[in-house]
Amino acid sequence: MRLDQRLIAEMIQPGTRVLDIGSGDGALLDYLFRTRGCDAQGIEIDMQEVTRSVAHGLPVMHGDADHDLAHYPRHAFDYVVLQRTLQAVERPREVLRQMLRIGRHAIVSFPNFGHWQLRLKLLTTGRMPMTAVWNTSWYETPNIHPCTILDFLMLCREEGYVVEEWMAVDEDGERAPWRRSIRLANLFGEQALFLLRRRNG
Repeated sequence: MRLDQRLIAEMIQPGTRVLDIGSGDGALLDYLFRTRGCDAQGIEIDMQEVTRSVAHGLPVMHGDADHDLAHYPRHAFDYVVLQRTLQAVERPREVLRQMLRIGRHAIVSFPNFGHWQLRLKLLTTGRMPMTAVWNTSWYETPNIHPCTILDFLMLCREEGYVVEEWMAVDEDGERAPWRRSIRLANLFGEQALFLLRRRNG
């Protein structure tokens, strides 16, 4: 399991109801079952990953964040998790709205397009940068809405979401020492994690 997934798990209270959107191989779900006693389920767009997860006894359904969240009732979950998927959905704002409709809290992680290496590569080469996190050519990437930490915070303010906790991490998922400064995190953080809730609960 990735270190950023462990950080996500630390944000989740034991014994709660969790939906993991884009659950992939089910590593986070499995961890939540075993160590947090959560009632967790996942939805995943890749059918091979769904099959693999189900074969390991994990409750994962084939689904799409852009189209299937509307079918869930209000406050069906305590936490709705979107890990490293925000930049790949068609309508990020609407997905966040749905997450905070069906869940009391939303946990969102995403690669930070404001990282200094990306800025430098774009400046010096004039081409879309590729790194360990952004590792697909622009014409094949699923990442159609890259954003920075500052972009995401602005969206949260526009939507009136309360940021209960946030952190910036490096490529290994380690917490960054400059995490208390948004501007430094936007420059040096490779990934970001946010715990959100609606202002009116």
